[in-house]
Amino acid sequence: MGRGRQKAKQTKVARRLKYTTPDTDFEALQRELAAERGEKEDPYGDIPPATDEDDWSDYK
Repeated sequence: MGRGRQKAKQTKVARRLKYTTPDTDFEALQRELAAERGEKEDPYGDIPPATDEDDWSDYK
C-alpha cells in the first residue's frame, strides 16, 4: 500500500519539470564545457588580424 501517494508525488514533480522553464546561464554552461575539453574561454580571441600579404597572395 501507499503506492498512490508515491505516484502522485512523482507525477507532481514530473509536471513541474515539464511545464516550468528554469533560468539557464548559457555563458556559465559554455565556460564549463570549454573547461572540460581543455579549451580557452574564448576560442577565437587568439586569431591575428589580417594583413595585406596573407597566405593566398601567391595565387593572384
